[in-house]
Amino acid sequence: MKIIDNFLPDQDFKVIQKELFSPYFPWYFNSEVLDEDKYNLYTNHFQFTHSFYIDNMPSQRFFLLKPLIDKINPFSIIRIKANLTTQMEHIVEHGLHTDFGNKNSKITTAIYYINNNNGYTKFQDGTKTESKENRFVEFDSSSFHTGTNCTDEKRRIVINFNYIK
Repeated sequence: MKIIDNFLPDQDFKVIQKELFSPYFPWYFNSEVLDEDKYNLYTNHFQFTHSFYIDNMPSQRFFLLKPLIDKINPFSIIRIKANLTTQMEHIVEHGLHTDFGNKNSKITTAIYYINNNNGYTKFQDGTKTESKENRFVEFDSSSFHTGTNCTDEKRRIVINFNYIK
C-alpha cells in the first residue's frame, strides 16, 4: 500500500473538491453500498455515487479528473467512481470486499479523499487510513478493505479508481 498526502497541487485539488461539493453535481442514490447488500447482509447502508468512467464510457464530468489521471498515468482505466456517504450518529463499516478479487489480474485500486472527516478506509489486517483531503491511497485490487460513513461532517466523499499501471 502506498499513501501520498497532498497528491495534487492545491489549485487542482480545490477545483475537484468544489465541483463535488456543488449542489449541482449529479449524485445518484444507491440503496446498497456493496453488491452483497442485495442479500440484506448490511441493512440501511446506502450511498450516493457518480460513475466518472464505467464500461469504457466517461461521464460528462470526466474532464474534472484530468489532473488526477495525468498524475496516476494508468496504462488502462477500468472504472472510476465517486462515493458520497452521509453523516450518521455512529461510524458504520460497510463490509470487507475486494474491488477485483483475482490476484493475478494486475489491477490497482486507488482511493482519493475529497474531504477531512472521521471516516476511514479499513483493511483486512486492521490498518486504517483516515479520510484526509487530497490524500491518495494505492493498493492491489485483490486487497480486502471497507469504507465507512462519518459522524463529524455532513458527508464523506472519496473517488475510487481501478486501473492497470
